Amino acid sequence: MTKEAIILAGGLGTRLQSVVSDVPKALAPVAGQPFLYFLLKQLKQQGFQRLVFSLGYKHELIEEYLWEWKEDFDMAFAIEEEPLGTGGGIRNAVLSTKEKTSFILNADTFFDVNLMDMFQFHQAQNADLTIALKPLTNFNRYGIVLLDEEKNIVGFKEKQPTESGLINGGIYLLTNQLLTDFTFPQKFSFEKDFLETHLHFHHFKGYVSDGYFIDIGVPEDFAKANVDLK
Repeated sequence: MTKEAIILAGGLGTRLQSVVSDVPKALAPVAGQPFLYFLLKQLKQQGFQRLVFSLGYKHELIEEYLWEWKEDFDMAFAIEEEPLGTGGGIRNAVLSTKEKTSFILNADTFFDVNLMDMFQFHQAQNADLTIALKPLTNFNRYGIVLLDEEKNIVGFKEKQPTESGLINGGIYLLTNQLLTDFTFPQKFSFEKDFLETHLHFHHFKGYVSDGYFIDIGVPEDFAKANVDLK
């Protein structure tokens, strides 16, 4: 198989406007590099060959930056002329994939996961979708994902003060057919309209990893990334 991934880099980054206002979130400068650099470096080190970029806001800037990586990856671009929501953006990108399953990564999150180990888990479990989950303690910014003893995802809980739990780390391994075989509106939420709604109809698994995790979506974590990723 070709190691292929979808990168979701179409967001507006409204919560980061106070610190980064002139570029898409994926290009926010972190430790002297665009944040996307760390994601691409991770994928290159893990042997990925083909990337499909889901782009929207100021996509020309991201395409210009990616020119530097043209020797490293075969690339395709799925451009949203208007925001399609997380689900619409993913489905739009899936149409440009070549494999039956795709890794999906958010361009504003870095999660140090062994993706080939996650792929083997996904296959061994005969999963339709696998989500990389990060164990966290004392948090209120994220909802939690509930697993049973066999690593089946059995529920999602809204954001609330939590002592310890598993959060969605923003990396998915998806059987592409799930998004192309069902009828969805053009614009929909991957989390609400797909994950939560289809949870009991498909085989959703949780792959737990305690690797380094950072989401630069808010200014305080953006500042933390600038220290950590040096």
